[in-house]
Amino acid sequence: MSVLTLIVLVCCFCSGQTLEQDQIIQAFVIPHSHMDVGWVYTIQESMHAYAANVYSSVTEELSKGKGRRFISVEQEFFRLWWDSVASDTQRKQVRQLVKEGRLEFIIGGQVMHDEAVTDLEDEILQLTEGHGFLYQTFGVRPQFSWHVDPFGASAATPVLFSLAGFNAHLISRIDYDLKDSMQKKKEMQFVWRGSPSLKAQQEIFTHTMDQYSYCTPSHLPFSNRSGFYWNGVALFPDPPKDGVYPNMSLPVTKETMRSYAETMVENIKQRAAWFRTNHLLWPWGCDKQFYNSSVQFRNMDPLMTYINQNSKEFGVTVQYATLSEYFLSVHQSNLTWAVRGSEDFLPYSTEPYQAWTGFYASRNVLKGVARRASSQLHAAETLFTQYRISYPDGPVAKPWALVKLRALRWAVSEVQHHDGITGTESPKVAEMYMEHLLQAMMGAEELLAALFLLPHNQAVPRRNPHGEGADQAQEQHLIIYNPLAWNVTAIVNITVMFPSAAVHDDDGQPVPAQIQRSAQSNSTYDLFFVVQLAGLQHRKYSVRFSEAPCSGRSECERTYEAQGVVFERRRVRDWQKTGRRLLPILNDCYKLMFDQDTNLLHSATYLQERRQVMVTQDFWEYNANGDVEAGPISDNYIFSANGSASRAYEAVEMEIVPGRVLTEIRQRFYREEGDKDYAYSITTRVPEYSGAGAPCHRLEQTYSLGPLRLNTEVVLRTSSSLNNNKTLYSDDNGYQMMKRTYKKFPNNTLARNYFPMVRAAYIQDDLSRLVLLSDRAHGVSSQADGQIEVMLHRRLWNNLQWNLGYNLTLNDSSVVTPTLWMMLGSVSTTSKLYQRGAVELQHRPVVMSIDQPGKRWTGKEPSFNPPIPPVVLPPNLHLLSLSILGWNYSSNHDLHISHLHSGKQVDSEPDYDRVLLRVMHLYEEGDDPELSKPVTVNFKDVLKGLGEVRDLEERSLTGTWNITSLQRWKWKTADNFGKKNEQHGSSVGKDFTVTISPKEIRTFFIHFSSRNC
Repeated sequence: MSVLTLIVLVCCFCSGQTLEQDQIIQAFVIPHSHMDVGWVYTIQESMHAYAANVYSSVTEELSKGKGRRFISVEQEFFRLWWDSVASDTQRKQVRQLVKEGRLEFIIGGQVMHDEAVTDLEDEILQLTEGHGFLYQTFGVRPQFSWHVDPFGASAATPVLFSLAGFNAHLISRIDYDLKDSMQKKKEMQFVWRGSPSLKAQQEIFTHTMDQYSYCTPSHLPFSNRSGFYWNGVALFPDPPKDGVYPNMSLPVTKETMRSYAETMVENIKQRAAWFRTNHLLWPWGCDKQFYNSSVQFRNMDPLMTYINQNSKEFGVTVQYATLSEYFLSVHQSNLTWAVRGSEDFLPYSTEPYQAWTGFYASRNVLKGVARRASSQLHAAETLFTQYRISYPDGPVAKPWALVKLRALRWAVSEVQHHDGITGTESPKVAEMYMEHLLQAMMGAEELLAALFLLPHNQAVPRRNPHGEGADQAQEQHLIIYNPLAWNVTAIVNITVMFPSAAVHDDDGQPVPAQIQRSAQSNSTYDLFFVVQLAGLQHRKYSVRFSEAPCSGRSECERTYEAQGVVFERRRVRDWQKTGRRLLPILNDCYKLMFDQDTNLLHSATYLQERRQVMVTQDFWEYNANGDVEAGPISDNYIFSANGSASRAYEAVEMEIVPGRVLTEIRQRFYREEGDKDYAYSITTRVPEYSGAGAPCHRLEQTYSLGPLRLNTEVVLRTSSSLNNNKTLYSDDNGYQMMKRTYKKFPNNTLARNYFPMVRAAYIQDDLSRLVLLSDRAHGVSSQADGQIEVMLHRRLWNNLQWNLGYNLTLNDSSVVTPTLWMMLGSVSTTSKLYQRGAVELQHRPVVMSIDQPGKRWTGKEPSFNPPIPPVVLPPNLHLLSLSILGWNYSSNHDLHISHLHSGKQVDSEPDYDRVLLRVMHLYEEGDDPELSKPVTVNFKDVLKGLGEVRDLEERSLTGTWNITSLQRWKWKTADNFGKKNEQHGSSVGKDFTVTISPKEIRTFFIHFSSRNC
């Protein structure tokens, strides 16, 4: 998708030549079709209307001309075509075209993922999915990116592409004023070192597309018809039966040949002046193109021949090319390139009043479901891998399990598209993403249940509804799984229908618990209890319910029945005197003070250093303009506030539920003083349990917002006494933190100082740091000293015809309930905590009910799958992946290629024995004196609970390269001129030890010795 598409298609050419006249410009014409996996139309609609025709048509036309080329980018459409549309003849043609390098797969992921609001783990997932298919099917490994449409460029992306084995990276959407400056200075190409810790170790050459971006300029100065889009515009819902599409460009004929050539050459020369070499990348295509490749090539072929026949006159030669052919020519120019550090290109603006910072918060519900699906996938992958190793012949069918996992991998990968998780799609496409995610999550839920229950192939015991024991308390059984390779202590919450309960672990020991009436319903109760779980372990818990409140200690064991205290509603207009009646809430880490005059948080003291910080939180809203005649608008993409934010409420109520596991503070914000129903709420849970490993430093906050009033954008504003000078830190994709210095612009300063927050954001001064961790992506900003505001929800409508035509007005009437964890402390203390905290928020313990509340089991209680010995990594290492991908290509590249060339089938039985292990060092150099050190791990020892490690082979990020054979191109820079190429050697010790340095992500294939069960 692209608003830019429409701009470019009507853009007039400008003159301007700076190259010397005797220097021939070599233009690489790269045919492509930008095929959004979503956006306006569903995947099914796009496949029917044009996408399937792209690959059928391109395959046929490339086979007719040896000089023709095409690049394929998003793999989801190609895989759908390959699996369900392509004939045997077409498959054979594609294999030959790929072998000859005339059809080239670029990026190779399932989608062209967004770079602002996607999480690192999901970006890796979708790349791994696409790369595995391409390598198994064709033996190819993409080595170049084509990130032409994500709305801004993250510094984490070039790091990931480097780790995947890419030789060059391509971006396009950066700030309009920055791009203009870079063009004038010929700074459009550079070597990007995205990670401050990895530095040159994972640098990558980066090409920035010029102002025309990925679409061919369509303006013809000699005609009132368009040019270069000879197949016209795709038609929905059905392609025309006569093959005549709307807006087909002026054909190339003898009469138009000269004018067409002059137009094309003039544009080539203009663009070449912005780059340092005489090699020019000239994209030919745009959104939804090449569904009729015949008419495309039939017009371009003679035009290119004519230009080449007159190359001396024009000073230009043209050739069809793949992206690798272009980058190879640039690489061979042997120039020395400027180095860009770890700065990103976020946020992104196209015009003075068009800051693309609104999508950071668009469709909050979809963002949340996508992250929950990702978390569930991680849990299912790790559990299935353990099961396969421990019970290789167990009753859970391997093919059935892999089908469930692949469905969820596909759905999570799909929504990472730059018009998916961004919330910039039409309502029906958003519904499609949700449907795919929820269906796949249901399948994964079935898989988890099977893995927990079936290893012993045991029938479910019967209840005892009559006779002996019929009057006894009802009971429910839960299995709780820790999907992380750390030991964790967590507070689990389940909603129940009974006012009293006692919880026991699998040893029959009572568990600290607390029960209280639910905040959202008078007919349900929240049961909180403390779980202690070893790495990758699950335990069974039983909950015994009673209709009557506890009358004695023995009945409730260690369960505390908490009662709430409601405070009088306070009106904002009565806040003349505040801070007179402060109510303290204490735990082992904090003393929080709530102001009874306002019912708001007043201050927080972190007890380790006895330092008090004034802190308050409430909701504010920005009013958006919906009339294009009245000024700039906000929409799915763009945030353009119509003035400063105003307080979103007139009164606040507070209820405090003190407890022994946690204390809950419920704040309800009323839009009007006399409203019966609240508009917004904050539920803060302060951990009170003080046992071993208790996470007292995390203040869990869940918010409720919506339905919003039309054309409002609501933020949670946390105001403090920190002197941060409006400087903010937020993360790039959960990989690294970026310093966001407040900048003033001639226009739109407020919106251009919003940034994406995927996992974390914080403000700090010399003494203290205030951290927010998130369960989904949001927009975040510091608009005043000591302030951090998070945009949680948006509801918009405008009368821009383009938005109305595509139904992109974001009239989102949903109620959203995001969660943030808040931490406060010294810089050194929070540096130890927030990275791991962000991971633990993403991957909370999985709670699965084995049954519904009922009478106790008859006879002996069921014995569920006994826990496997734990897998525990050092605290600075995170287990990103432990999965069985199922791809059955040989890890020996030469052997795999020989199998493909011999015609042997490689898509038969999946490989259930090869395990992919991926580990990440969470810390940057200098974050912490101990945790930032390199750490050496003996994987044979760490994984001995799963089984005996037989072999360990290091691979590239997506698994398709053996790291010892991966030789990425070296690019000359001023600080490494003349350095020899460094070769990757085996970094795995003979005793299975690996040393992992700060911010490294290391990927391995593991085989375990077989065991008989």
